[in-house]
Amino acid sequence: MKKSAVVILNYNGEKVLPTFLPSVLAHSQSDIWVIDNSSTDSSLSFLEHEFPLVKLIRLTSNFGFAGGYNWGLESIKGQYEYLILLNSDVEVTPNWDQDLLSWLERNPEYSCVQPKILSWSDRERFDYAGAGGGFLDSLGYPYCRGRIWDVLETDRGQYDDSIQVDWASGACMVIRAEDFFAQQGFDAHFFAHMEEIDLCWRLRKAGRKIGYHGGVRVYHQGGATLSRSNPKKLYLNIRNSLSMLYKNESKIRFWMLFFLKSILETLSSIQFYLQGKTEASKAIFNGYSDFFKTRSLYPSSPKNQKDREIFRSGPVRFVFWHFFVLKKKTFSDL
Repeated sequence: MKKSAVVILNYNGEKVLPTFLPSVLAHSQSDIWVIDNSSTDSSLSFLEHEFPLVKLIRLTSNFGFAGGYNWGLESIKGQYEYLILLNSDVEVTPNWDQDLLSWLERNPEYSCVQPKILSWSDRERFDYAGAGGGFLDSLGYPYCRGRIWDVLETDRGQYDDSIQVDWASGACMVIRAEDFFAQQGFDAHFFAHMEEIDLCWRLRKAGRKIGYHGGVRVYHQGGATLSRSNPKKLYLNIRNSLSMLYKNESKIRFWMLFFLKSILETLSSIQFYLQGKTEASKAIFNGYSDFFKTRSLYPSSPKNQKDREIFRSGPVRFVFWHFFVLKKKTFSDL
C-alpha cells in the first residue's frame, strides 16, 4: 500500500485547472489523481495533453462533491493509507502534503486535518471555506477562526497553531483512508455543501478527533462551482444542515433545534423577500420542503457511541446571537 494520494474532483474545470494544477504538481510528493464528474467542457482533453502523468478516474454522471468523491475513491480503495482531498481551485505551497501527513502520523488519535486556508484573490485574508479551523454551533451553523458568516479576518499569524476543531474543510483535507471508508465516505444524498461537516461529525461520534495545522497554508479561489450568493447554494445549505442535524442528534433534541432554526430562517426568508431577493427567499422554503421529502433516507443516530463521542470544541452555542445581536464579528471577540 502506498502512503498518500492527492485527489482532485473536477467538473468543467477548464478555467481553473491551468491556473492551480501546476502548483500541485510542483509541490506535492504524493500521487495525483483527478476524478472527473462527467465534464462537458475541454478539461479532460487539457489534462490528457498537458498533464499526462496525472491519473484520471472518469465518472458517468455528475454526482456532486459528495457522490463524486465516494464513487471515485472506490476505484483506488486499498491502494493508499492517506487520502488528500483538494479542490480544483486551490494553490498549494512547498511541502504542504508531507507536512500535513507528518502531523497526522504524530497524532494517531486524529482522523483528518486541514491546513490554514487563505483567499487566493486577497492573499492576506482568510478564505471562507475552513479559514483557521472550523467549529459548529448547537443549531448546526458552521463558523471558523478567521471567518464568521461573511466577515473575513486578515491573517496576522494569529492562527498559526495546531488545534482540535469540529470539522475540516473539504477544500483541503487529509484523511486516513481507513476512517473515510469506515464511515462509508460522504453522504451522497447531500450532493454538495455541508458533506464534510457531516462526515467529521460522524467521525467524532466514533471517537476520532479532527485537526487543524496552521503551519501549512494553501490559497483557495472559491466559488468555482457556486458563488456564495447563489440561491442553489443557500438551498443546499438549508436542506443539508437540517439533514445533518437529523442524522446526528437524538430525535428529541433535533425537533427542539428544528423549532429554533425554523424561526430564524423564516425571518431570513421574509427579509430576503422584502429586499426583492425572491429566489433566495424561495431557496429557504425549498430547503425545508425537500428535507421533509428526503428525511426517510437517513438512518437513526447511533445510540451506543456516547462514551466515545468527541463533543464540540467551539466557544459558543449560538453563533448567530453573538454575531447579529451582540455584534461580535471576529473569532477573538467570541
